[in-house]
Amino acid sequence: MMIRLAPPLSCAILLFAVAPAVLPMGAQAHSTGIYKSEADAKQRATELGCASVHQNNGRWMPCSDEAELHRMLRKQ
Repeated sequence: MMIRLAPPLSCAILLFAVAPAVLPMGAQAHSTGIYKSEADAKQRATELGCASVHQNNGRWMPCSDEAELHRMLRKQ
Protein backbone atom coordinates (compact mmCIF):
# COMPACT_ATOMS: atom_id res chain seq x y z
CA MET A 1 0.00 0.00 0.00
CA MET A 2 1.42 3.37 -1.03
CA ILE A 3 0.45 6.70 0.53
CA ARG A 4 0.43 9.61 -1.86
CA LEU A 5 1.27 13.06 -0.48
CA ALA A 6 -0.15 16.26 -1.92
CA PRO A 7 2.28 18.42 -3.87
CA PRO A 8 3.77 21.32 -1.87
CA LEU A 9 1.91 23.89 -3.95
CA SER A 10 -1.44 22.34 -3.08
CA CYS A 11 -0.53 22.40 0.61
CA ALA A 12 0.48 26.07 0.39
CA ILE A 13 -2.78 27.01 -1.32
CA LEU A 14 -4.77 25.15 1.31
CA LEU A 15 -2.81 26.84 4.11
CA PHE A 16 -3.51 30.32 2.73
CA ALA A 17 -7.18 29.50 2.23
CA VAL A 18 -7.66 28.21 5.80
CA ALA A 19 -5.35 30.56 7.74
CA PRO A 20 -7.65 33.63 7.88
CA ALA A 21 -10.43 31.54 9.39
CA VAL A 22 -8.33 30.04 12.17
CA LEU A 23 -5.81 32.76 13.07
CA PRO A 24 -6.65 35.34 15.74
CA MET A 25 -7.31 38.87 14.51
CA GLY A 26 -3.91 40.11 15.77
CA ALA A 27 -2.18 37.74 13.39
CA GLN A 28 -3.98 39.40 10.50
CA ALA A 29 -2.55 42.84 11.24
CA HIS A 30 -2.60 44.27 7.75
CA SER A 31 -6.10 43.15 6.96
CA THR A 32 -7.16 46.32 8.77
CA GLY A 33 -3.87 48.23 8.83
CA ILE A 34 -3.82 49.97 5.43
CA TYR A 35 -6.24 52.77 4.61
CA LYS A 36 -6.98 54.93 1.58
CA SER A 37 -7.50 58.08 3.66
CA GLU A 38 -5.44 59.72 6.36
CA ALA A 39 -8.61 60.27 8.42
CA ASP A 40 -9.38 56.53 8.54
CA ALA A 41 -5.81 55.74 9.56
CA LYS A 42 -5.98 58.41 12.30
CA GLN A 43 -9.19 56.90 13.66
CA ARG A 44 -7.58 53.44 13.84
CA ALA A 45 -4.41 54.94 15.37
CA THR A 46 -6.51 56.45 18.15
CA GLU A 47 -8.20 53.09 18.78
CA LEU A 48 -4.77 51.43 19.04
CA GLY A 49 -3.30 54.13 21.28
CA CYS A 50 -0.94 55.61 18.67
CA ALA A 51 -0.44 59.36 18.35
CA SER A 52 0.32 59.56 14.63
CA VAL A 53 -0.02 57.95 11.19
CA HIS A 54 2.38 57.31 8.31
CA GLN A 55 2.26 56.69 4.57
CA ASN A 56 3.34 53.47 2.88
CA ASN A 57 3.26 53.24 -0.93
CA GLY A 58 0.58 55.90 -1.23
CA ARG A 59 -1.66 54.40 1.47
CA TRP A 60 -2.08 55.45 5.09
CA MET A 61 -1.25 53.34 8.13
CA PRO A 62 -1.82 53.92 11.86
CA CYS A 63 1.11 54.72 14.19
CA SER A 64 4.44 56.38 13.43
CA ASP A 65 5.81 53.32 11.58
CA GLU A 66 5.07 49.64 11.01
CA ALA A 67 7.14 48.54 14.00
CA GLU A 68 4.98 50.64 16.35
CA LEU A 69 1.82 49.41 14.60
CA HIS A 70 2.78 45.78 15.18
CA ARG A 71 3.67 46.45 18.84
CA MET A 72 0.28 48.04 19.43
CA LEU A 73 -1.59 45.26 17.60
CA ARG A 74 0.11 42.64 19.79
CA LYS A 75 -1.14 44.46 22.90
CA GLN A 76 -4.77 43.98 21.87
